[in-house]
Amino acid sequence: MPTAIVAVRKLFAAETPEFFLLLGTTLFLLVFGLVMVLSSSAIESRIDDGDFFARAARQGLYAVIGLPLLLLASRAPLSFWKRWAGWAVILGVALQMLVFTDLGYETGGNRGWLDFGSFTAQPSELIKLALVIWLPWILVKKSALLEEWRHVLVPIGPIVAVCVGLVLLGNDLGSASIIILLALGTLFFAGVRLRHLAAAVAVIAVLAAGVATLSLSRRDRIDAWLSGCVDPDLLGNECWQTVHGWEALAHGGVFGVGLGNSAGKWSWIPEADNDFIFAIIGEELGLVGCLLVLALFVLLAICFVRIIRIARDPFAKIATAAVMTWILGQAFVNIAVVLGILPVLGVPLPLVSAGGSALLTTMVAIGIVLSFARHRPHSLADDVPVVRSNRMIR
Repeated sequence: MPTAIVAVRKLFAAETPEFFLLLGTTLFLLVFGLVMVLSSSAIESRIDDGDFFARAARQGLYAVIGLPLLLLASRAPLSFWKRWAGWAVILGVALQMLVFTDLGYETGGNRGWLDFGSFTAQPSELIKLALVIWLPWILVKKSALLEEWRHVLVPIGPIVAVCVGLVLLGNDLGSASIIILLALGTLFFAGVRLRHLAAAVAVIAVLAAGVATLSLSRRDRIDAWLSGCVDPDLLGNECWQTVHGWEALAHGGVFGVGLGNSAGKWSWIPEADNDFIFAIIGEELGLVGCLLVLALFVLLAICFVRIIRIARDPFAKIATAAVMTWILGQAFVNIAVVLGILPVLGVPLPLVSAGGSALLTTMVAIGIVLSFARHRPHSLADDVPVVRSNRMIR
């Protein structure tokens, strides 16, 4: 028993308060998410699986697997992430290509899943995780050349384009949007010139407009969003999810109808435990619950910024900024979709929504950031001068 206690103490040992602040906030969001998944999925779980707790139990299992992965990632040295950055991208792209083989299958109109029999996986989530270490690795190697657009474009442009293209081939616009956001945010924090970023955004906007017109379902969703979902003819199809999400939020009021008492989860809101879980939070816990979720993500942002400021290795700074852009950007998109600010994209709320692949990769990403925050700057083995950047938080 004493040996086990010592081992646990070593596992959680850290020298900075930022480590414990980030870990505590993550665990609070994780537990909160498990409770909300249980509440929001109970009815659909009974209908589909014959068990009120089936979906929540699966999510709980992924959380149990994810926690040791997070802690193991938090123990890895900087050199480990640098060494495996390139291989991580290759693995992510290879797995994404497998969705177009017999191992892949389609759900919700998106062919972005792999079926391994006893479990399923979404490779696009692994691509996000791979990019948060590969992009900083490349940017640090090219830190002295970032003023030249050619060195920014190659090899980042082709690799990101391949990742986004493969995800779009599976019709997963939501994941593709988050990958693009992650890449642009990482470039911004690495100090890439704003005019280069503006040019990239302009090109992406033109391509996005073209991609949107290639799919009838995407055009319908965008048209419904532009109409404000006030056309009665749209209430039975494109606007169904959005309008019933609004009704759930309105029903909740300030203090909510009580945990477990949502009416929207009774098959009124599709993906109530996933993409639209924020609507169930608003209905059951009211405005107070919604503000709590927002406050937790703001606290995550504070944790990330503090870790960026204390880090001395440029790779650690940029990788932390990449994880911050991914998690906070995805949270913003999810909540904006529920509120009707953005069209429906199918993006989960990090650490809260149901989904094993998303939960595991998000926890590992936070574990990577924890590995940078574990030691005080003066004791980092890879301590080197800070990368030149006029935007990197110091």
